Amino acid sequence: MKRILLKLSGEALAGDKKTGFDEPTVRKVALQVKELQESGIQVGIVIGGGNFWRGRTSENIDRTKADQIGMLATVMNCIYVSEIFRSVGMQTNVLTPFECGSFTKLFSKDRANKYFEKGMVVFFAGGTGHPYFSTDTGVVLRAIEVEAEVILLAKAIDGVYNDDPKKNPEAKKYDSVTIDEVIEKNLQVVDMTASILARDNKMPMWVFGLNEENSIVNSVKGEFTGTKVLV
Repeated sequence: MKRILLKLSGEALAGDKKTGFDEPTVRKVALQVKELQESGIQVGIVIGGGNFWRGRTSENIDRTKADQIGMLATVMNCIYVSEIFRSVGMQTNVLTPFECGSFTKLFSKDRANKYFEKGMVVFFAGGTGHPYFSTDTGVVLRAIEVEAEVILLAKAIDGVYNDDPKKNPEAKKYDSVTIDEVIEKNLQVVDMTASILARDNKMPMWVFGLNEENSIVNSVKGEFTGTKVLV
């Protein structure tokens, strides 16, 4: 495996606090990504904004503005996490689909590929840059554009279930499921737009729990315990 795109849940990075950052959690992620890099795997990263902003739950804010706030939350997350990555010895760059002054660089496929070839971890912040599209769609879009082999979805939950395991203790986890089943059964691995984009472009997704010990490295190196979404 040469290149992967890792999607980190903002809420998972917040740890038990559920908001902001839990630095020990982020550092564990950084050390795992460093191990992957040292084995020759190129890593791109997308981070959700749920540890700062859930704008769609408010009826008092215009949807476009709410989504823009969410995009900025992902930029903050990427800048913070990229700095933790740097503190453990990695080179990073943060790309956004819109200008952020000197904070980030403007995304292009060529620029991303140049950074990958230089051995950098590339953070894709700001989603697609447009309202009405989630970071789910953003991660699938970027994975397709930079020709990643797989999307790793590191979540607060350890896989894909046939029901919400928090509400239903009898919910069963899938070892694997097709993207068509995800769409048909509305399993909510990613949102519907992202699911269709992944299906049409044959982009596989692996879902696993971020907070399980060494789960990122184990998932890539053959000890996967989550759910593989196949295309």
